[in-house]
Amino acid sequence: MGRIDARAFFARSALEQPCDLYARMRELAPVCAIGDTGAYLVSTHAAIEDAVARQDEFSANLRRVLLSTGAEPPRLIPMQLEEGGLDVIATADDPAHSVHRRLMMPSLKASRIAALEEEMRAFARERVDALRRAGGGDFCAALGEPLPAWVVLRMLDLGDDALEAIRRWAMMGGDILAGRLDSARMSFLMHEAAEQFRYLAAHLDELRARPAAQRGQSLSATLAEGVDQERVSREEAIGILSILFSAAGESTAGLLGSATRLLASDPALQQRLRDEPSLIPRFVEEANRLETPFKFHYRSVQRRTQLCGTELVEGDVLLLCWAAANRDPQRWDAPDALRLDRARPERHLGFGHGIHYCVGAPLARLEVKVALEELLAGTRELRLDETTPPAHVPSIMVRRLAQLHLLVR
Repeated sequence: MGRIDARAFFARSALEQPCDLYARMRELAPVCAIGDTGAYLVSTHAAIEDAVARQDEFSANLRRVLLSTGAEPPRLIPMQLEEGGLDVIATADDPAHSVHRRLMMPSLKASRIAALEEEMRAFARERVDALRRAGGGDFCAALGEPLPAWVVLRMLDLGDDALEAIRRWAMMGGDILAGRLDSARMSFLMHEAAEQFRYLAAHLDELRARPAAQRGQSLSATLAEGVDQERVSREEAIGILSILFSAAGESTAGLLGSATRLLASDPALQQRLRDEPSLIPRFVEEANRLETPFKFHYRSVQRRTQLCGTELVEGDVLLLCWAAANRDPQRWDAPDALRLDRARPERHLGFGHGIHYCVGAPLARLEVKVALEELLAGTRELRLDETTPPAHVPSIMVRRLAQLHLLVR
């Protein structure tokens, strides 16, 4: 069985550039132990396909997560929120998962998503114009984080004055699962998560107090109806709204920031996409493959079993590492290269795989495409500001830039 020192998994170099560590672990074993923690990284495309097909053995329920405080060896700790800790959508198994997914689908159908594009484009264009007039700035603060937060606001029919709170809460999920928190910071984040839960509870309760005909057609309204019909509990509905913040907010912000960094780092690629904007969707897929926003998702081992020859016992934890599998040389030619001519560029694992495949993938694709189209159309040149290098949030789970300072003209 392959095994690495658990401390190497939390090293700053591994958090900033994890692909080298993932490649080493993949060479050791497709299911590689992270020290003696009871956690295992699943790093190949084939192993992940096997794992997601065995829901009865590998549950999506979030029970324990990896943590390293620095003072103690890395370990698995129980995952418990003060409020809103139910398993929903990404952390729910069937049959509950399918119920949640069906409730969300009407709000995420193609016509609803397309109806957002004009407003989405206007929002992005205004932010790009401001960035260009200023000669540059932090892309994450200017557009990378506000756009996904604005989309969440529209999807849930929240007030415009809530945009900053939504942005803050949307970026918080990765902090909770970052794996490098002291107890004080973890306690603060758990409290913030509970505050978010109470805010969304008030929003849902206010909707439910209205006559059905006056609720509108937002995802919040659909969930309110689901509670009324007893398809989901009130707590489940609030949990779904809460998880949407991270799923639709932070992950899209991560992808948009990474895609923009790739463009700003490669003048030839940037010019090619200016000349051939029809290639932007292909570029979005490659950016998602190479810089996967959620590096992995957890699975809880339900009973003694094995995966790709690695023996597992009840209580062990798998990390289904989409980011590692997206660079698996058994699956991809030239896996570390950005290529716009791949036959099926969308067949990566950047949006997950199996029954938990991201329900909002079409919306995320549209957001990033629109933002990049407006960024390239509204500027002549993007360059990295070398006085302030890009920096990622220090998270084992999330691949998102905390800052991306650009020079723009």
